[in-house]
Amino acid sequence: MSLLDGWLPWTLRVLTVALVVVTIGRRRLRDRKFLLKRLPIVLGGSVLFGVLCVVLVRTVGGISDPLPLGLWFWLAVFALALGLAIVCWRGSRWWQRTAAPLAMLLAVLTAADALDAGLGYYPTLADMYGELTNQALPQQVTLAQLGSIHGNTKTGRIVEVDIPDTASGFQHRSEYVYLPPAWFRSTHRPKLPVVEMIGGEYAVPDNWIRAGNAIKTADAYAAANHGFAPVLVFVDASGGFKVDTECVNGPAGQAMDHLVKDIPPYVEKTFGTATIPAKWAAAGWSMGGTCAIDLALTHPTVFGHFLDISGDLGPNKGDKNSTIAALYGGNAAEYATDDPLTILTKHKKWPKTFTGMFAVGDQESAQPKHAQQLSAALNKDHVPNQIWTGSGKHSWTFAQAAFTQELLWLAKAVQVPGAK
Repeated sequence: MSLLDGWLPWTLRVLTVALVVVTIGRRRLRDRKFLLKRLPIVLGGSVLFGVLCVVLVRTVGGISDPLPLGLWFWLAVFALALGLAIVCWRGSRWWQRTAAPLAMLLAVLTAADALDAGLGYYPTLADMYGELTNQALPQQVTLAQLGSIHGNTKTGRIVEVDIPDTASGFQHRSEYVYLPPAWFRSTHRPKLPVVEMIGGEYAVPDNWIRAGNAIKTADAYAAANHGFAPVLVFVDASGGFKVDTECVNGPAGQAMDHLVKDIPPYVEKTFGTATIPAKWAAAGWSMGGTCAIDLALTHPTVFGHFLDISGDLGPNKGDKNSTIAALYGGNAAEYATDDPLTILTKHKKWPKTFTGMFAVGDQESAQPKHAQQLSAALNKDHVPNQIWTGSGKHSWTFAQAAFTQELLWLAKAVQVPGAK
């Protein structure tokens, strides 16, 4: 049951509007005094409430990315229903008084759905229920069950892992590993290449699975390539839903060390994967896209490739001074070591196999320009890279489409057997 389009979102919208009309009542819709005096006051208060929500989200919440207009509209409708409940209470029938709180409830639900539709966070009702109730992921098995999977399986499996933070000390949540069908061929298990998958800000490690549809995409690729696909590691780059580390080492923890020093050795040892940087890549969306290029540039001996989907110019918490203060405790020198444009001005000699891909949406604001700047800097250092522009805005819906589009490039870059 889709939460992004289809009958459910439209049903919520229609019912909300209908209940607001019922709250007013037919008699008041014919009352000139109500229409010219009371209703304009309630409408004005509703608009003011919507504007106040925008201001609070941007200032107190610290969210600078544009959010869908539908969110603010339906929050204003919530205020409208509340105002109508007050001014219409006297003289209303019982069903009109009941309609007002129901309209308020549905307005909140519709606002939440508008936010979800704009971000693409929960594509379906099942995705939302699964994450909020901590349900097992599709095709999920335990480490102990891996040996029981038949070698002729047509689909990959997901396994939840608790990777030791021995090198980083980074407090992280459970992470997940996708193993393609070819991994289960017991007669000859290939050392498959690996991609670390990084989500955006306000994230959980399984976002790429539920919101980004990465497992279905990887399985579809494997089905067309004799069961071969990269091993995907869905990492925790923040340690908490509201924590924004930008994948750097700083006051929020040694996130970069976790991604570079904890995860690769564990994955290589536990799952027998490839170990050379030419067969490892970092990929991500939004904050994760920024992380992907940053990890590759700062650690080319670990990651030989990056897929930056809708990322920023570099670690970002607003302006440069705010970023340095929040992420590096005010240490500008540390910031410079992680800033992609600064790194690229030093004209290092990069490995011959080092490559990158940018994917941006044609409806995004700053990301296309950022990709052009980074691509130009990479070209000066003779690093092969490309920019793919697709249709979409800054959302998980676009991230899913971009990963589907660029998995062919990614598989070839990390040398998946048979990739063309």
